[in-house]
Order: sequence, then structure tokens, then C-alpha cells
Amino acid sequence: MSAPTPDDRPPTPDARRLGLGRWLRLPHSRDFARVRQAGERLAQGCLIANWDKLPAGASPRLGVVTSKKIGGAVVRNRARRLLRESFRRHQHELAQPVDLVLVARNSIAGKGFAEVEKDYLAALKRAGLRK
Repeated sequence: MSAPTPDDRPPTPDARRLGLGRWLRLPHSRDFARVRQAGERLAQGCLIANWDKLPAGASPRLGVVTSKKIGGAVVRNRARRLLRESFRRHQHELAQPVDLVLVARNSIAGKGFAEVEKDYLAALKRAGLRK
């Protein structure tokens, strides 16, 4: 067995890195289903945010959903990148750890990062998840 790579190791509590390693992603469809069923939901601009609160000391995790309705593979991949980057830049501003599932809406197609980030931050603020 090989030594764990830096992406496989959990972050140290004091680390303020802005990475988006594996430990910050929702890995299984059952996690997505749990967040969508047991958590709360809010629609804001080009995204829908679903979240479920975690115990203190846990790391926030992200899952992204993009439907074929928003466009082809290039459009869907861009939407995923924009949503992940918004989370990555502002993950340390969350008031408490959450499992967060972001669903891209049709209006995300053609938007730039600044517009997506604005909608993401507005959703966090409305949900009371931002410090």
C-alpha cells in the first residue's frame, strides 16, 4: 500500500488553505439524498442550495448537481467549476459546518464567475450560513 497523498489526508484544524480536496466533497449519492431530504432548501438566482448542518468541528462538504437541461457537457462542466470555485473561495466564511448541495439552474449558462459568486454569497446570507 502506498503512502497517502496530500489530497487523501484530512485537513488540520488550524489550516486555512483554500483547497478543495476529497474530504470536502460529498462522495456518495446517499449523501446527496440525505441532504436534499433532511436538510433545508433555498433558491437564489442561478442556483438552488440544499444544506444539512453538521456537528461542530466537522469540515464543510460540497456536492454539485448539473442537469442536462442546462446545456451540453461543456456548459455543465463550466457550471460545476463555477459553483465549486465559489465554495472553495468562501468555505472559511461559513458560520458552521454544513453538507451543501448546489444545484445549477438553467440561468447559469453564459454567466461569469462574478455573477455566480454573487448568487452563491446571497444564498448563504439569506440562509444564515455566512459569518
